[in-house]
Amino acid sequence: MAVFGLLGVVLVGCGDGAAPSAAPPAPPAAESGAAAPTPGSTAGPAPSTSAAARPKPGAEPAAVPTLAPRAGGLTPVYERRTGRSAEKVVALTFDADMTADQGPRAARGERFDNPELIATLRRLKVDATVFMTGRWAEEYPDQARSIGRDPLFEIANHSYSHYAFAEPCYGLPKVAVPDMAADVRRAFDSFRDAGAVNVVPYFRFPGGCYDDAARHALGPARVTAVQWDVVGGDAFAKDPDAVAEQVLSGVRPGSLVVLHCTRSAAPATERAIRRVVPELRARGYRFVKVSELMRTG
Repeated sequence: MAVFGLLGVVLVGCGDGAAPSAAPPAPPAAESGAAAPTPGSTAGPAPSTSAAARPKPGAEPAAVPTLAPRAGGLTPVYERRTGRSAEKVVALTFDADMTADQGPRAARGERFDNPELIATLRRLKVDATVFMTGRWAEEYPDQARSIGRDPLFEIANHSYSHYAFAEPCYGLPKVAVPDMAADVRRAFDSFRDAGAVNVVPYFRFPGGCYDDAARHALGPARVTAVQWDVVGGDAFAKDPDAVAEQVLSGVRPGSLVVLHCTRSAAPATERAIRRVVPELRARGYRFVKVSELMRTG
């Protein structure tokens, strides 16, 4: 029970929408001196396809759109597409979570992957972005390589350790500010070592928790932070219809949905996707990766 409870902290911290015992920091728009996008607005420079810092030469497709740094060198934050809002596109994203210290649990048989989910996305031909931790890629290098070489998918960075970049953050341990950029680079190195090719310079803060200090610290990593406007609510959910309803009720043109690719802690996700995909397609939606969402809006 204690083990399961700890993983609950980790997955809740990835955006299932449950209220933690201590709320995560307010988005930078509410912080003094911050100038980040508010929900539903990019509120910053238009996406640029100029060269961003790449994890390794050749490790990502050419001309991947990014946002320019904000005033004072703050890492930019993207939450949903607002341009051409009448076009029915939606980006499904999946956090492949594993913290730096969960190796013993994996060795005992706990599964932090979800190959059935990936297989369903392939069968349904759904473009998607997987925000992967470096520790996940090290635990499942064959899957990381397969995902990262499939043109349906792109791999983005969810940190190496899945520790918090701001406090409070759902009880997650915190990365020291001077170590934040190195933690992100270490994750990119893990993707490269696994053989992934379709790697993009996007980063998702564990738990969605960030502040100005974290955004400054990530400046040397030259990433665009990517949040979301629709919470899937799949962490520990057992009812796939409830997850599907939450996604379907929240999606609007240009939405960015957060779900999980972690079998032990998000067991209903794959079944929910079997309903979400055909219903959104019936409404006229097209599924895109984050890079396409950002490129066109």
